[in-house]
Amino acid sequence: MLWIKSFHIIFVASWFAGLFYLPRIFVNLAQVAPESEAEEARLLLMARKLMRFSTLLMIPAVGLGLWLWLGVGIGMGPGNGWMHAKLTIVLLALGYHHGCGVFLRKFEARTNTRGHVWYRWFNEIPVVLLTIAVILVVVKPF
Repeated sequence: MLWIKSFHIIFVASWFAGLFYLPRIFVNLAQVAPESEAEEARLLLMARKLMRFSTLLMIPAVGLGLWLWLGVGIGMGPGNGWMHAKLTIVLLALGYHHGCGVFLRKFEARTNTRGHVWYRWFNEIPVVLLTIAVILVVVKPF
């Protein structure tokens, strides 16, 4: 079980590293001048690669988490309300990941309508999600 936990933590941390950095690329893309085609192409290439890599990290993170929950039984039974809250955070993180894919496609299609300041705020969401998830798992407040 400790091996599963270890790899779950490693993949979650790696997945979130991508979720922290991808919106920073969006900030830069939102600031690219229309005539800077090479800069835009380079940033889009970086964003595509990071999105693909983050998705590949997300899959084992979620799979190992499900194994710990359903296979090992962590968070099962009475007095484990923290697990329900954590699962909600996981669903929000998956939604955020999907949202990053939607925004990337908008940048690729040149239909983005949001500015760099919006993406700076959007970039803070995974920090909040990870903070709440760690507190729920470690402190188990309810």
